[in-house]
Amino acid sequence: MIVVHGGAGRIGPERHARMRSGCLAAARVGHAILVAGGTALDAAIAAVRVLEDDPEYNAGTGAVLTREQTVETDAAVMDGRTQRVGAVAAVPNMGRAIDVARAVLDDGEHVLLAGTAALTFATERGIAQAPLDSLITERARQRFAEESARRQRGVAATSTVREGGTVGAVAMDRAGNFAAATSTGGIVYKRTGRVGDSPIPGAGTWADVRIAVSVTGDGEAVLRVALAHQIAMRVSLSGASLAGAVAASLADLKAITAGDAGVIAIDRHGPVIVHTTPTMPTAWIDDTGEHDEIDRFATQR
Repeated sequence: MIVVHGGAGRIGPERHARMRSGCLAAARVGHAILVAGGTALDAAIAAVRVLEDDPEYNAGTGAVLTREQTVETDAAVMDGRTQRVGAVAAVPNMGRAIDVARAVLDDGEHVLLAGTAALTFATERGIAQAPLDSLITERARQRFAEESARRQRGVAATSTVREGGTVGAVAMDRAGNFAAATSTGGIVYKRTGRVGDSPIPGAGTWADVRIAVSVTGDGEAVLRVALAHQIAMRVSLSGASLAGAVAASLADLKAITAGDAGVIAIDRHGPVIVHTTPTMPTAWIDDTGEHDEIDRFATQR
């Protein structure tokens, strides 16, 4: 089973349809790995890689711009069987940050590398920096210009309307192992060096022997409550259902921070997909077939 998301936010109908199609294409790539007997980790990473290459999303190609008009990407991968993690943050001009995160996990020396150090590590592992112009889309330039104009008018940063685009995948393989992968360009007009929730284990990405979680939305708020780990602890310690754990954790997020987030998660019973923003493209494939978009609040099991 694999579930994919393309970011929480406000997306117009035409673009939302394209992003839903992209999520389904990514889920198919990951599912093919599972069908062939591959691991949940490989499947989740492969799905995210597809979305990093798609300019519709705020990850890799299509990532938003910093206030210096550069691209810095974050990503994390987590293997639920071992709870090993690989993550990178604020990596300059990296189109496939998820591959660098996987290399960090495989290397095993560290969990999280940031900035130019992550870029140096990537180069050592044969993962090349992308030409900057190849990552920047016209949409990213337009979003930067709009946010820059807001700032010049003195409009607070919190007024920015998120358009989604952070990508993530969670998977369970034939052996019953879970994995999660998340990748993002962050928030438009961010300071260089800003690190969001996506690469932080327990905030935007989590997997253990029971569940896998990938989060999208208000990164600063998600960091404050360690949202993904909070969901996992509710399942582990209180015996809550996954759907109940997600709902309760999102309610805490709202009460404590006033922030919003979207969540995809799976356990052995199936997927839970919740988004509190108007749109969040999702797709999943399980034993019953392919699925594209579900009830906007949660699956009912």
